[in-house]
Order: sequence, then C-alpha cells, then structure tokens
Amino acid sequence: TTIVLLFILFIVLRGAISYDSEDQTALYIRMLGDVRVRSQVGFEPERRGSHPYLYVDFRTLHSRPEAARPVSARNVRRLLSFQRYLHSSRFFHGIPANNPLGYILDDDFTGQAKLMLQKVGNWNFDIFLFDRLTNGNSLVNLTFHLFNTYGLIELFQLDMVKLRRFLVMIQEDYHCQNPYHNAVHAADVTQAMYCYLQEPKLAETLTSCDLLLGLLAAATHDLDHPGVNQPFLIKTDHYLAALYKNSSVLENHHWKSAVGLLRESDLLSHLPTEDRLNMEERLGSLILATDISRQNDYLSEFRTHLDKGDLCLTNGGHRHFILQMALKCADICNPCRPWKLSKQWSEKVTEEFFHQGDIERKHNLEVTPLCDRQSNSVANIQIGFMAYVVEPLFVEWSRFSDTRLSQTMMSHLSLNKQGWNEGRDKQEASSSRASEEQRTPATKDSNSKVLPQGSKGS
Repeated sequence: TTIVLLFILFIVLRGAISYDSEDQTALYIRMLGDVRVRSQVGFEPERRGSHPYLYVDFRTLHSRPEAARPVSARNVRRLLSFQRYLHSSRFFHGIPANNPLGYILDDDFTGQAKLMLQKVGNWNFDIFLFDRLTNGNSLVNLTFHLFNTYGLIELFQLDMVKLRRFLVMIQEDYHCQNPYHNAVHAADVTQAMYCYLQEPKLAETLTSCDLLLGLLAAATHDLDHPGVNQPFLIKTDHYLAALYKNSSVLENHHWKSAVGLLRESDLLSHLPTEDRLNMEERLGSLILATDISRQNDYLSEFRTHLDKGDLCLTNGGHRHFILQMALKCADICNPCRPWKLSKQWSEKVTEEFFHQGDIERKHNLEVTPLCDRQSNSVANIQIGFMAYVVEPLFVEWSRFSDTRLSQTMMSHLSLNKQGWNEGRDKQEASSSRASEEQRTPATKDSNSKVLPQGSKGS
C-alpha cells in the first residue's frame, strides 16, 4: 500500500499526465522520458516539438535514416536518479526539507560541479569542464541554478518538477552531433547572459520578467539547430525556408520550438493567458535578434541611441532592446573569452562550417565560401569574424556598459586576434617553406650536369 501511495504521489507531483488529454499514452511516454517505453509499445522515435511539422528531416544531411537507438545508461540514470531523490528526500519522511530544491537535483549537481556554480558569474567560467562534471547536463543544471539564484521559481510560482522537465526537454532538443550548435553552446550563452544581467546598469533596472525572459531566450536561442545555415535551407528548398518565407528561418524555428516546449511542459500554464502570450512574443523578439543577417540593423540602432544618449532603462521598450543586444553579445562572445576557451569554440564552429561545405560539395551544390575547407582555415575565418562582426558589436557594448567586464572582454578579444594572426603567419610561413623545399630538388636536378666517372669534377 505504501509503495502504491508513493507512486500516486509521485505522479501527482510530477503533473505530467492529464486524463483530459486526447492522447494519454503519448503524455505518459513523455513523462517517463523516452525511448525505453516507446520501444516497448511500438512507437517510432520522434523529436520533441510543438507540432509534427517542426520535425527537421534533412535529406541532404543523412545518407540513411537514423536507426532506433538502444536505451542509453544516461537516459535510465536520469529517470532513476530523479525517483531516487524523491524517495530519499526528507519530504517523504514527513520532515520539512531545509533546502526545498534539494530533492529535485541529480547527483551530478553535487561535488565539483556545485563548487563551480558558486563562481558562475566569472567570465572565465569553463563550460566544457562544467559539462563534463555534470555528465553532459550543463544546460539543465546551470539554468536551473540561475532560476533559483534569482528567485524566479518563487516569484512566478513555477512548479519545480515542470521546470526541471522543461529544461531536460530543451537540452535533449539540441543536436549533440553538432560540433558547435549544441546544448553546451546554449549553456555557454546562458552563462554569458547571466554575466551581462549582473552588470550595474541592467541589475538596477531589469524586472523579474526581464530576467526570466533573458535566461529563457539564452537557453533556447538555438533550439533544434540542424547544424547548417539559412542559405543552405533556402537553396535546398527545405520546408522550413518556405514556412518562414526565407526570413530568419532558423531563428523563427528556434522560437516556435521553444514555445512548443513551454506549452508541452505547462510551465507557465498557471499564468493568465494574456500574460503568457505576451511572454511568448517577447521571447520570440529576443531570439529573432540573434539573426546574424540583421546584425547591422541592430548595431546601427544601438549606435544611434548611444550617440544621442537617449537610452532610458526605466522604459520597457528600451530595456527590451538592451536585452536583445545582451543576447546578441552572449551569442557571439566566444572571441572575447580567454584563449583556452575561445580557441576550442573557434575550432568547433569551423568544424561545423566545413561539414556543411562537405555536404554541399557531395551533392553538387554551390559551396558556401566560409564552409570551404579547401580555401579556408580556422585562423582566417576567426580573424574575419572578429574584425567585421564581433569587434564592432562589443565596442558599442563597452560604450553602453563601461565596466571591468567590458574591459576584460575587449582585452581578450585583442589577445585572441593577435593569437590567430600569429598562428596564420606561422602556418603561411610553414606552407611557403614546404613549397620551396618541394621545388628546390627539381630545380637542382634540371640545372645540374652529370659528370662522367674519372673526370676532374668527380
């Protein structure tokens, strides 16, 4: 009887089954978390999303359909560890817990990872190390921690189990096979966003709703990214390009996917409908601002505001614009990180670019210039990216927020530019020497004369 009651209580707490739903089985499978139950009932593997049409099936990316994978130890561990905390928490013994969040956190959260989170506001935060310490759950643990740090769970009366479930779904909807646009990148952007939210001008003026949306946008800004860019989707006539009329295709998809998970998790279902819809629209406005093709538009508006000195952060519209700029900075801040971290990100994004170029060449498509490994290098790509995209944005951000953090970022940017320039020079010098060495023997052979044996020259 006790076991049955505990299981019923677990179901009620988790809040994942609605008997009013038209599809109870699907919701039950969603609650349990995936492939093990699906395989037992004969369901085909599916990606989460707000609607079936949002499933991305890139025919040019995969030569054969992805086979159903066996249950991973990680998936089983995630489910069992959650239940383990429920059963072992003091709540089940009738004793109020000193830390009401304690029972919802996996073992990953303790130890070194927990110590790292005490310094989550440091600009040199190593997200790669944190991801290893959390067994690949950096996005879930970091975002949950920031929600708790800001008191957003209490302020918005969020169900902690729904929040955890929502964050897990977000993390799983990032493609782990992407070298760059994956959940670790989302976690890195979220950590950077937190650093910007802590800056004096923002910390003194942002509302709790601004903070909630800023963190949500950072965590979901590349949700379900396919690992290819918008021009690729357009020239392959992908349905997403048609759906969004070739305009901010990926960003619109990230936004709609995020809204789909918000609704599926019921995280904000207790809020008035008007407020919930307004938050979804503002979330979309933030994510759409990360479209790099609109970089100059945002930068020009930002520069104009700074020149006029008319930014007033007591104005809701101005605060939202600054949140957009903060998210844009967080999204491309890798060149402003310490060299050890920046170099890793540079190599990962270039690997993803080159992978797209390989696909384009394989299918006789025009190869995107930046994605051509035959004519580009990591150094060349990064030097151009820093000069034409990153530096102009962060120069203006430093004008807006002239703080120690801004000075640190600009210093790293300068050092990293120098590092890539030196690396490129060495690589070019090495290539030049190699070419010369290949040409030299042939030149000597062609100009030399073979002397007969016994001659004076022999």
